[in-house]
Amino acid sequence: MPPSRAPRLPSRPNITSRVQYLERAIDALRRVWVGGPDVGPDIAIAVDALRHLAPQIASTHEIAATLESIIDTLMHLSREESARRQEIERLGKGLQAIKPHLGQNEVPRELGKLNSALGEKRVGHPIREPAPRRVATIGQRPPDSLLSDLPGFGPKKIKPYEENLQLHTLEDVLRMMPRRHIDYSHTVRLDDPLGLRGEVTVRGKLVEMREIRAGTPRVQARLFDGTGSLRITWFSTYITRQLTEGDEIVVSGAVMPGYGGLQITNPEWERVGSEGLSTGGLIPVYSLTKGVTQKSLRKLTRNVLDATKKQLVDWLADAREFFPENVWSALPPLDQMYEHLHYPPTREDFERARRRLMFENLFLLQLGLVQQKKRRKQEEGRALSVEKSTLNDFYSTLPFQLTGAQTRAIVEILSDIHKDQPMTRLLQGDVGSGKTVVAATVALVACDNQMQSAIMAPTELLVEQHAASLESLFAPLPDESRPRVALLTGSTRAAQRREILAALVDGQIDLLIGTHALIQDDVTFQSLGLVVIDEQHRFGVRQRGLLTAKAPGFQPHVLSMTATPIPRSLNLVLHGDLDVSIIDERPPGRIPIETIRYAAQDRANAYQIVREEVAQGHQVFVICPLVEGSDMIEAKAAVDEAQRLHEEVFPDLRVDVLHGKMSGKMKDEVMSRFRDREFDILVSTSVIEVGIDIPNATVMMIEGADRFGLAQLHQFRGRVGRGGNKSYCLLLADEVSMDGGARLQTMVASDDGFVLAERDLELRGPGDFLGTRQSGLPELGWLDQGFDTRILDLARESAERLIAASPDIDVARFQRLKPRLQRFWAHRQEPDSGLS
Repeated sequence: MPPSRAPRLPSRPNITSRVQYLERAIDALRRVWVGGPDVGPDIAIAVDALRHLAPQIASTHEIAATLESIIDTLMHLSREESARRQEIERLGKGLQAIKPHLGQNEVPRELGKLNSALGEKRVGHPIREPAPRRVATIGQRPPDSLLSDLPGFGPKKIKPYEENLQLHTLEDVLRMMPRRHIDYSHTVRLDDPLGLRGEVTVRGKLVEMREIRAGTPRVQARLFDGTGSLRITWFSTYITRQLTEGDEIVVSGAVMPGYGGLQITNPEWERVGSEGLSTGGLIPVYSLTKGVTQKSLRKLTRNVLDATKKQLVDWLADAREFFPENVWSALPPLDQMYEHLHYPPTREDFERARRRLMFENLFLLQLGLVQQKKRRKQEEGRALSVEKSTLNDFYSTLPFQLTGAQTRAIVEILSDIHKDQPMTRLLQGDVGSGKTVVAATVALVACDNQMQSAIMAPTELLVEQHAASLESLFAPLPDESRPRVALLTGSTRAAQRREILAALVDGQIDLLIGTHALIQDDVTFQSLGLVVIDEQHRFGVRQRGLLTAKAPGFQPHVLSMTATPIPRSLNLVLHGDLDVSIIDERPPGRIPIETIRYAAQDRANAYQIVREEVAQGHQVFVICPLVEGSDMIEAKAAVDEAQRLHEEVFPDLRVDVLHGKMSGKMKDEVMSRFRDREFDILVSTSVIEVGIDIPNATVMMIEGADRFGLAQLHQFRGRVGRGGNKSYCLLLADEVSMDGGARLQTMVASDDGFVLAERDLELRGPGDFLGTRQSGLPELGWLDQGFDTRILDLARESAERLIAASPDIDVARFQRLKPRLQRFWAHRQEPDSGLS
């Protein structure tokens, strides 16, 4: 592997330049070790640096021979990555052995006019240390004290804490989970390539600090640990007041390869000998916002822990008799939990504290959900009789055979509606799994019982799609048993709307399908007995309640549907107040969608598939993450991408765009035109509607695919392959992280939505699924702090035991628990879920 030509280096024969030559060679070899498509320039830099170094330190024949051997090896490095890395590690050891021959290690000095011209100046020279300031304490206070009442937290200072960090009380501070901890006692050496990955902690001496005024003001420093050096960049010049050249510090952050070697940007740091290092424990790192620093949050948490310790009340003890065996004894005391969440002596102590906090939150959540479910079962409903002959006649007209999963879901639903308790069931089914025929079966049973049904969907396109599908399913039935179907949306003309509303009151409509128009005051049913809500997460509790309230004097049966597969373990969290049916089989005969992953250099191959499919008369979706370009996220903007594709890639094809800033009406117009084949390629952000049926679309091309979760990628993929034609999902990603690569490979390997959902939960946590249940629940951001299905099972079992013993959670018996539960549920997005 011959190296390419490197720029020549200055050959100033002094000790400082010797160190610089050697460090430059080592930094270049680190980049070669990391690898990439072209390591030739870095090899050339290393060779050139060593050639300049050789005449300055080759005082003996042995040193000269060593350097010559290293240079010769570099000139003939293996092309195979594993072997090349082993060779570089051997060379690194040889270079380390040469270091003692460099002479006394001097700190590099100011390099002269060039640095001034670049807007740089040397900083961090020794300064007089100010006298240490006494840390103010806040005195003893109860946990429910307001943060704004603390000394120093005036209106201006409190704003970012309250608005951005959601810290309002001292208890909020106590329960604020650090995103990670730094163990300053566990450091890695800079000559250890295997240890220099991800978040690392390095101890060393600052040998150079420069303030750069040009462009974004910043300070660049170099940290030397005796085995190598690391470049550090702080985007704050205030650091020059805190550190100086020669200081020995420990830094922690994400190490990245960069020009001039390895680097860390804005790391956490502590001075060797400081209190943060002498305590020997772990140091918390919190999520920040503008105007709040790590040190200010650490000072706050320390003060709040000390101020509240003697006033904590362990409300969880009220429920200990309902916990499974050994659960209570395994939980740390409340004061210890808070202390070890923030400042644990060991990672094991932090884990015990985290598990207790997770159990507390899940227990409070499950108490509310189990209580709601029990109360709904106590409401008055209407039992519907199920005639097998009606079902058999309907099934005999279907042009397909029901799958086992569809049959199982229908049996579960019919069992519910046969009771005089109102059904509250969620039907989960992957894209194309056949949820519509299940809903049709239940609506048919309701019609057979002289009860009306309503199906509500979030968009007019989906409503029209449902109406067409249901009328097609019911068409073969005889007139006397065929449900009479009507469609009501915001676009329904006034005269037609009056006719529909009159027929609805008179009982001449059996099934009304519509959008939010169904919940208007003038929509009145004669005998509403079944409500079906498609894409239920798009509607709030209040909206769903307005529709069910249209039943005459009783609660109708409610079937919610979603095309988003949810991991089974999360169903208890997001839908613990509902019964759940799952359709996890696809109807036979559907052609699998071929999923292909493309790197940047293979983009032309993806474009070729697009051209071939459009040439056959088919259409293409292109998904981009953002509407407007952003320097912070390397993702294509939909508007810019549509223009680029039209002007540079597909000038002969028709391209249009869809994004979240459009009104609902405009989105529907664009989708209707796409469905009617008025253009070939639709470039869209992630607002593309779930459930939209474009049978002629055969290609889903996703830009920046590594930035989406598996569940969302699978939803995108489900938009194509609906017309019986061979279809493709093309995953495009330029620079992919290890986790992003794992997600993309999982997408290529599996088309099972539930398998992908479970894998997504493993890789990214539950955050991506929270939007599937947006209303009626308290804030659930804490789930990302370490969701554990075993803890969930224990919390659910404990909640069911307690509600069975005390359905209303009697305040006399649960004096501390009941107020805590009410506070936990007080901030749910909609307050009418029925919890008292």
